[in-house]
Formats: sequence, structure tokens, C-alpha cells
Amino acid sequence: MRPEKANIVKDLKDQLNASPFLLVADYTGLKVDQFAELRTRLSGIGAECHVVKNTMLKIVATELSLPDITASLTGQTAIVTGEEDICAAAKVVKVFAAEFKKPVVKVGILDNALLTAEQVQNIADLPSLPEMRAQFLGLLLTPAGQLVRTLNEPGASLARVLKAKFEVGGEG
Repeated sequence: MRPEKANIVKDLKDQLNASPFLLVADYTGLKVDQFAELRTRLSGIGAECHVVKNTMLKIVATELSLPDITASLTGQTAIVTGEEDICAAAKVVKVFAAEFKKPVVKVGILDNALLTAEQVQNIADLPSLPEMRAQFLGLLLTPAGQLVRTLNEPGASLARVLKAKFEVGGEG
């Protein structure tokens, strides 16, 4: 392998090792300014989009023992990687694809598990990681709030009864 290609493979390998997920998309027909817009939107959530050669991605996937994605590596291929939240990245790609009809997600990998295009679409429909954390925190706090209200109710009822008694007694 030529030194330039070895460097490309090394950079790609480093990028995939740093990311817990990988989305593989076909960007055929996407204009340069549209591709730049997609990159800008992804950078806002800590994700990146890069054009890769199919042969280089095959080599790296094999070296990293990733699931077999060779059947999906046809046409012009772009990869989306990020540092943490696959839901947000998938959501950005889905919204972008709805606007411009491209790119088409072909396959994904999450924690070394192969995802179909449909599964990636389902992940895009999930709430983002901060939203899910907030929902989980709300679920954890609900029983505590109910307990506090239940414990507070006898004293509050007594206070209402005494206030009513005082108001009735104060008038007459």
C-alpha cells in the first residue's frame, strides 16, 4: 500500500476508534453547498461527515473487526461519526434528507452492532440524550413528590379545618 493510502487508512481508523457509532450514507447527487450545510449541522451536535473511498472503508472495517458492511459500500459513500449521541446525528441526517432527498443512509454501526437503514431511522425518532435523561429524572422524582404530598396532606387538612372553625367562630 502506498504511504498516502496508509495515512488515509490510519486517519480513518483513528476516527472510527474515537466514535461509538458510524452511519454510512450514499451522497450521490448532493451539491457541494448542500454537503457543507450538512457538515455544519452535524458539527453543531459534535458529529462529523466525511467522504471516504469504499475500498478504504472496507480495509478499516476489516482491521477494526467491525460488522461486515461490504454489501452497502457502493456508489459515493460518506460516513457520519461523532463523540457521543447517535440519536442527534441520525436526527440531523434524517431532517436533512427530508429537505434535500439526500443523503440516503444505507447502514449503521452502534457499539459494534450492525444497524439497518430502518433501525437508524427509528433511532432518529428517539428523543435526544439530554431529553431522555430529563424524562428519566422526572420518573425518578415522581414517587418522591407523591410521598411528600401524601405526608403533608394530614397537616394541611387539619389546618383547613381549624381555619374554617376560626372563620365560623369569628363571625358569630
